[in-house]
Amino acid sequence: MKKIIAFTFCAFASASSFATLPPLTPEAQAAADLAKAKTAYGDKVGAYQLCQAQNRVADRFKVSGTAAPAACIAPPPFVPPVAAAAPAAPAAPAAK
Repeated sequence: MKKIIAFTFCAFASASSFATLPPLTPEAQAAADLAKAKTAYGDKVGAYQLCQAQNRVADRFKVSGTAAPAACIAPPPFVPPVAAAAPAAPAAPAAK
């Protein structure tokens, strides 16, 4: 029984390693790039909010005579990525 399970697992693993996905369409690639940019921006905003929360806690428990916590740097507003310009079509040869 173990041999059958091992064989089945190996067969599926090898079959999936040969499978490939088709390339993304330009629209799908643009949507993926936008989603990646939004995720990265969300991470920056989250880090900023975490910094602010840590500073509030540090201020609450700060002992007199100690340095103030480091200032948090706010992320700039979200700017969607610019789509790559499509290559220009080659010019038609001049007729003589």
